[in-house]
Amino acid sequence: QVQLVESGGGLVQAGGSLRLSCAASGRIFNPNNMGWYRQAPGKQRELVATITYYARTNYADSVKDRFSISRDNAKNTVYLQMNSLKPEDTAVYYCNTKSPNVPTYDYWGQGTQVTVSS
Repeated sequence: QVQLVESGGGLVQAGGSLRLSCAASGRIFNPNNMGWYRQAPGKQRELVATITYYARTNYADSVKDRFSISRDNAKNTVYLQMNSLKPEDTAVYYCNTKSPNVPTYDYWGQGTQVTVSS
C-alpha cells in the first residue's frame, strides 16, 4: 500500500499563488508517475498536471503557463505551484501516483481544498 498526504491548500484571492505538496510513503514502486487532479462541486474529476519519474510533464490547457508541477524523487514528493489563480480554479485537489508498468499501482490522496475568491 502507498499513502499520499497532500498539504498546502487554502483560501487565496484571485491573482494569488499557492503551492501544494504531496508526500508518498509505504511500498513505493519506481519508476512511477505522479499527478494532480481536481474536482469542483457538481463536476467530474479532471486532470491538472502529471509528471513522470524522469520529469516529463503534461498540463491541462486551462492551467498551462500558470501552474508548474515538479517532483523530488529522493523525498517521494510532488509539488504543484499555482500562480495567477482564478475563481474557476476552486476545487478539491487530489494527488495521484501510478506505475506505467504495474496497473494495480494506482493510489490517491485524500484531497486538499483550494478556494479562490474574486
